[in-house]
Amino acid sequence: MLTVHAAPLVLPVGAAAVERGAVAVDGDRIVALGPYETVAAAHPAARVRQWPGVIAPGLRQRHAEWLLTRCYHPDPREADELGADPLSGEAFARLARELDASRWAGSVRRGLQQMLRYGTTHLTGPFRDPAVRTAVSRSGLVEVPGSVPGSDSTDGEADLDPLAGGRDLPGSVHAPLVTGARADFAVFDVPDEAALVAAGAGSCVVTVLAGRLVHRRR
Repeated sequence: MLTVHAAPLVLPVGAAAVERGAVAVDGDRIVALGPYETVAAAHPAARVRQWPGVIAPGLRQRHAEWLLTRCYHPDPREADELGADPLSGEAFARLARELDASRWAGSVRRGLQQMLRYGTTHLTGPFRDPAVRTAVSRSGLVEVPGSVPGSDSTDGEADLDPLAGGRDLPGSVHAPLVTGARADFAVFDVPDEAALVAAGAGSCVVTVLAGRLVHRRR
């Protein structure tokens, strides 16, 4: 279904920001990008989704393997015992001795779901663990081949937020938003790029992966 995603600001990255902008998506592709009035007029039959804040390219998680293989992402039913935050370091090492295949696979799936909540659409690989490779493939998240320096990060350096540590937006996306590209983008409830970098990707309200809305903050 043809859908127009509109927001007060579109940040394509690599091109000028578009105030009162829109991104039109047909299937898994971006078919138009520009001012809302222009995009909507060219696609009068499209469903329109109005979002707050800014639309930006989906983010790339550089530390995906570390976050999925050296962290445990608790099930909400384990919150009383383990808390809600990912466990790493000594806490993970103690727990890892008790994990069976089912609990381990559940942690990986929840870690991937958390990444979607931070506007992530691309993960830096490679993934050596078979369970992780399978989960990533099924999630729809895109593996970016080739390691990035620091991808084997140690505890305290990796973060679910790809913008953590003062990274800028252009250095945190896999590719800009352009017509004809795959529709991988996110919506952040902030007024502009500077506010997004300051607030971080926790401000994500929507993640779109290959044209599908895969996360929406409730």
